[in-house]
Amino acid sequence: MSEIQAGRPVVLRRGMVLTMNDAHDILRDADVLVVDDRIAGVGPGLDAPADALEIDASDGIVMPGMIDTHRHMWQTALRGYGADWTLSQYFVFFYLEWGKIFRPQDIHAGNVLSAIESLDAGVTTTVDWSHGLQTVDHAEAAVDALQSVPGRFVLAYGNIQQGPWEWATAPDFRAFVERRFRHGDDMLGFQMAFDVTGDPAFPEQEAFKVARELGAPVTTHAGVWGATNDDGIRLMHEHGFMAPGTVYVHAATLEDDSYHRIAATGGSVSVSTESEQSAGQGYPPTWRLRHHDIPVSLSMDTSVWWSGDLFCAMRATLGADRSREHLEAHARQDTVTNHHLRAEQVVDWATRGGSRALGMDGLIGSLEAGKKADVVLIKNDASPVMFPLLHPYGHVAFQAQRADVHTVLVNGRVVKHEGRLVGIDLARVRASVGETVAFAERTLGAEAWTGGMHPEIPERTILQNPYQYTTWDAGSAQWKQ
Repeated sequence: MSEIQAGRPVVLRRGMVLTMNDAHDILRDADVLVVDDRIAGVGPGLDAPADALEIDASDGIVMPGMIDTHRHMWQTALRGYGADWTLSQYFVFFYLEWGKIFRPQDIHAGNVLSAIESLDAGVTTTVDWSHGLQTVDHAEAAVDALQSVPGRFVLAYGNIQQGPWEWATAPDFRAFVERRFRHGDDMLGFQMAFDVTGDPAFPEQEAFKVARELGAPVTTHAGVWGATNDDGIRLMHEHGFMAPGTVYVHAATLEDDSYHRIAATGGSVSVSTESEQSAGQGYPPTWRLRHHDIPVSLSMDTSVWWSGDLFCAMRATLGADRSREHLEAHARQDTVTNHHLRAEQVVDWATRGGSRALGMDGLIGSLEAGKKADVVLIKNDASPVMFPLLHPYGHVAFQAQRADVHTVLVNGRVVKHEGRLVGIDLARVRASVGETVAFAERTLGAEAWTGGMHPEIPERTILQNPYQYTTWDAGSAQWKQ
């Protein structure tokens, strides 16, 4: 990897280019030229500087870097721990019992691992929905971790151990924001992350006021079964806090009135289909968002349960939307003859959907000259799954996976090439994550650690089967019970 020098021009040659521009142009046998941090050209047979690194993209798909708009990165150090959890078990573990044990170094370890995982899977921009920031020291550790990895990130500051009206109005929070985010940097953005419970007193308005003063977008878990509901949306709207940059996460259990309010105020929804299907926030809402013409982006939520890539998110979203469409049709004794949601649309949600939600569409999300060079090459000559390339959007959404991510550029810098991360010390990351796991296991104790990972299985009821026969009566030539 020594040949990949910082600042060296890069040209990806002869690939199938999904530009994701407004026209969704697909260019076959085309090049993408990167000079410094920008895309210098997209098209066939581009002239490149003599010192450019040439990457053979033939038999591959070149697309914009994917964008995850909601990921609890700090929890990645406990990857897979909650595979069998329900949402209530997640809440008990992190909100009520054990989330508070995480130290700043544990936040750092989880964030670094998650950030590297994003790059490995072709996710070039990730929103760190960081609601484990109990102190400013935790927040400093989170930002230090993000800035140690050559990706594009947004810190969505939150603290589940306090009400947002408490932490958002604290002087040390304001000082932290002014210290770490006063210099505009498109490699590190800022949001405020908190939920609105629907309390008629609307105490969260104090946090909204701070967000308005700071010019910070708000991201909030809305329409989550048993946690947030239509009352929260109504209160936000009636008090004038539903802004165009607001991202509503999940939004799975809302009534039409709430969707109308989101649509009318220019908000967008971050859909985490794997999460919604498994944990129970509500049925993945894209089938309803489409009817209200609400913009969608995709996210994977947390690796404490699910995968950390958007290939799975795209696949699950298509499956959930189409499954609901069939289910609704069958209830009417009807048959779906054409799917409304197409692979092309979910690829758009994984790229342009994210850039629009973050207010960064002028910089990232598509492969166009002048935009920042966040570029992904999907290619794997050793895989039988990577040919033939007939329907490129379908291939990205249904066939490809993280192992097929050949090359990733962020801001013009090659961070993965030929299937391997560039300049990443995984052994060091593994050691720091191992320390966090050991600390958590030691602090919880063996019984709580094992019990948390293996929640009780509910009692099962088996129906009586009237067709279950056990004895053959030779005289009557019949089975008898």
